[in-house]
Amino acid sequence: MTKFKDIVEYQRNKIAAEVWAIEVKSLHCHSLNSLWYSEGRSDGQVEDIQYNDGSVKRTIRSTGEVIMLNMENVVSGKELVNAFIRDGI
Repeated sequence: MTKFKDIVEYQRNKIAAEVWAIEVKSLHCHSLNSLWYSEGRSDGQVEDIQYNDGSVKRTIRSTGEVIMLNMENVVSGKELVNAFIRDGI
């Protein structure tokens, strides 16, 4: 039975990490056109929700438009399990 202990533990962490990944890490409401990185946009007030996997969901308050940001940096697989073990437990 101890032969599979590491495999079972990894799978347990993987399942927990997948649940943890979609939990909110931070919430930031701000005016987009007042920030240096607005790149000329004037969408007004936005709400940014950052998740534990690194993705950011931006909602433009005036229109309700949703934009997903930072998708190229989303962690998954072994990286996600490692992040969960490091930060989530």
